[in-house]
Amino acid sequence: MPNFQYESLTTGGQVRTGTIAALDRADAVRKLLGRGETATSVLELDGQARRTAKPARRWTVASPKAPPAPGTAGLAALGFGKPRLRRAEMANLVRELATAIEAGLPLMQALTTVRRQAPGRAMPVILDHLIERVEAGDQLHQAARDYGPPFDDLILGMLQAADASGRMSEVLHQLADLLERSLELRREVLGATFYPAIVATLIAGSVVILVTVLVPKLIGPLVAEANFTLPWPTQVVLGFANFLSSYWHLFLAVIALALFGWRAWRKVPANRLRLDRFKLRLPVLGQLLRDVAVARFTRTLGTLSSAGLPILEGLRITKHTLANAALEEAMDQVQDQVTHGKALADPLERSGLFPPLLIQVVNLGERSGRLESMLLHAATAFDRQVNTSIKLFTKALPPVMLIIMASIGGFILAAILLPLLELQSLVQ
Repeated sequence: MPNFQYESLTTGGQVRTGTIAALDRADAVRKLLGRGETATSVLELDGQARRTAKPARRWTVASPKAPPAPGTAGLAALGFGKPRLRRAEMANLVRELATAIEAGLPLMQALTTVRRQAPGRAMPVILDHLIERVEAGDQLHQAARDYGPPFDDLILGMLQAADASGRMSEVLHQLADLLERSLELRREVLGATFYPAIVATLIAGSVVILVTVLVPKLIGPLVAEANFTLPWPTQVVLGFANFLSSYWHLFLAVIALALFGWRAWRKVPANRLRLDRFKLRLPVLGQLLRDVAVARFTRTLGTLSSAGLPILEGLRITKHTLANAALEEAMDQVQDQVTHGKALADPLERSGLFPPLLIQVVNLGERSGRLESMLLHAATAFDRQVNTSIKLFTKALPPVMLIIMASIGGFILAAILLPLLELQSLVQ
C-alpha cells in the first residue's frame, strides 16, 4: 500500500503534517477526514521518493485559479472548437470531483484540486471554464451547460439534481456509476460483435480472392477450348470476376455512393424509425438491443429519481439514452400521458415495446411509493439479462456466419465443378 505525506487542518485550526498509508489519494483524504482533519496537501511517495523525500505526485487544495495547461489556450481560436472528453474521461472527472467534495472540500476548492492534477489537454480547459463560471456565481450545471458538449442531457440533468438536492457528492458518485456502467455495456456489445466482424471481413476477402484470381485461372482455359454453354453459377462468377477486373474503380464508386446514400437515408427521421422498428423485430439481435436499451433506461431513470429530479424531467433525459427511434417515440407518448396525470406503467404497457418485468416493477414502485429503489433493483436484473442476451448473441452468430460462408463456398465450388463435369461428359 503506498504512503502519502500530508498537511491538514484540525477542527481547532491547527496544522498537522505526517505520512499515512492508503490505497490512493482519495482514500488518504477520506482517512484524514475520518480523523477530524481536512487535507490541504497530499503527496504520493513512490519508492524513489521515499528514499529521497521527494514527492512523486501532489494533490493540493488551493483557492487561486490554476494556470491553463500548455497548448490549450488557443484551441478554439485555431478552429478546432472546444475540447471534448471521452466517456471514460468524463466518468473519471466526475468521480474525482465527487471524492473531493465527499472529503469535505467546498465546490470551488474541489474543482481547483481536480484541476491541478488534470491530465491531457481537454480536461484542464473544461475545468478552467467550470471554475471561471462558478467563481462568477453560476451553479455547476449552469457552467456545464454553458460549455456544451461533452455535457449531454444526462450529465446536465444529474448536475442539476446535485445542485438542487444539496447531496452533491452522493449524486456525483451516482452519475459516475451510471457513466461507468454505460461504458461497460458498450464494451460488452462491442466485444460481442468483434469476432463476427472479423469473420465477415475474412469471408469478404476470401470471396474476392476466389472470384477474381482463382476461379478465372481454373475455368478460363477450359472455357476457351470448349464449345458449350456454361452453367449459370459459372456464368455469374465469371461475370462478376470480369466486372471487377475491368470496372473495379466503378465498383468502388458504387460502394462509396451506396454508403453515402445509406447515411443520407438514415438521417431522415421517418426512415430511421422504420429501420429501428425492424431491428427490434430481428430474432436475436432485436432482443439484445431491447435489453441494452431497457437496462440503460431503468438505471438512468432510477438514478435521476433517487437524486430528486422530477419524473417528467427524468423521462425527458432518459429518452436520449435509449438509442432507438422506435423506443424514443414510445417514450414521447409515455411522457405525454404522464403529463396528463396518468400512471407511468399504463402507457409503458400500451406501447408494447417494453418488457413485462419493467412494467410490473414500475407499477409496484408507483403503488408503494418506492419507484426509485425498485427501478435501481430492476436495473441490476436487466443488466444480468443483457449479459445473457450477449452470450446468446455470441453463440448464435458464429453458426449463422458459418452457414453464410458455407453457402458462398458451395456456390463457388459449384461454379468450378459443373463445367468440369460438362467437359467430362463431352469427352466420353
